[in-house]
Amino acid sequence: MIDLNADLGEGAPDDEGLLDLVTTAHIACGLHAGDRDTMRRTVAAAARRHVAVGAHPSYDDREGFGRRRIVVEPAVLCEQVAEQVRALLSVAAEEGAVVTSVKAHGALYNTMGTDEATARAVATAVVGVDPSLVLVVPAGSSVLGAAAGFGLEMVAEAFCDRGYRPDGTLVGRDEPGALLIDPADVGARALELARTGTVRANDGTLLHLGARTLCLHGDTPGALDHARRVRAALEAAGIALAPFAAPVGR
Repeated sequence: MIDLNADLGEGAPDDEGLLDLVTTAHIACGLHAGDRDTMRRTVAAAARRHVAVGAHPSYDDREGFGRRRIVVEPAVLCEQVAEQVRALLSVAAEEGAVVTSVKAHGALYNTMGTDEATARAVATAVVGVDPSLVLVVPAGSSVLGAAAGFGLEMVAEAFCDRGYRPDGTLVGRDEPGALLIDPADVGARALELARTGTVRANDGTLLHLGARTLCLHGDTPGALDHARRVRAALEAAGIALAPFAAPVGR
């Protein structure tokens, strides 16, 4: 059994179609993309499909779509993350849904995977809002140790549509091999991760990730085709798809 998640509410055209295929939706909370109306529509659409809802906070960087690393004091970052999570919690409550997880976006996600102060700031924010929320973290990253002391449940994530470096980090989006574009390649990557917990880095190194959730980016070209191929490949292999945290709501 494995979870299939997508990052949604970011202005991409295929959110509704992706919600028919994924089991968890991480929804942008306003600082890199989205607004209260977008959050409301996406939460409601997820709840109708019994898809689990998660918050997708970022650096305060709408101009850069949250994909630029920003130097910010941990206390300030903690409050920024907390405000975003609270915003989605508020919208979800109005829609009769419950937020079950938090997954940082873009540069914040990548930075918290390698920088202890950033990981602690994010974990502090999540605990301060609701310690029952599950924190989604990069599989195999040092953030696991930094955040473990906060008592949060953590779920390791791997990517179906991104290239990996030999050290287990993602290939930068401005570098060759950053994105997997062919749906067949994305489906094969997902199946390998689900069956064996491993993935090949771009240089051929075998990485052991052991992820419990697999991610597709809603803004990747062909995202809907990717999701269809991934879901079909997993189901054909007898691998059940289910959210790592059960959705609650209508």
